Amino acid sequence: MSTGLIILFVILFILAVGGTFYAFKQEENKMKHYEEVEETREEELKRSLDYEQTSLKSNVPIQIWIYTITTLVTLIAFAFYIF
Repeated sequence: MSTGLIILFVILFILAVGGTFYAFKQEENKMKHYEEVEETREEELKRSLDYEQTSLKSNVPIQIWIYTITTLVTLIAFAFYIF
């Protein structure tokens, strides 16, 4: 039983890291797109200010869901193992 639990924890860890890299890759693709497009300083400043306002609404919730689900499944598996 403990081997199965360890395997489950490793899989959950890999999924959490994969979700984190997925969110990172999305932001990296946006940055590459912005580098390819030539913008004026005013446009870059506007984009930067927009990013500051929207990043907390898009990236942070994704991260919260990833780690919340991982933590809950881990706690359920641990409780199952104990009882």
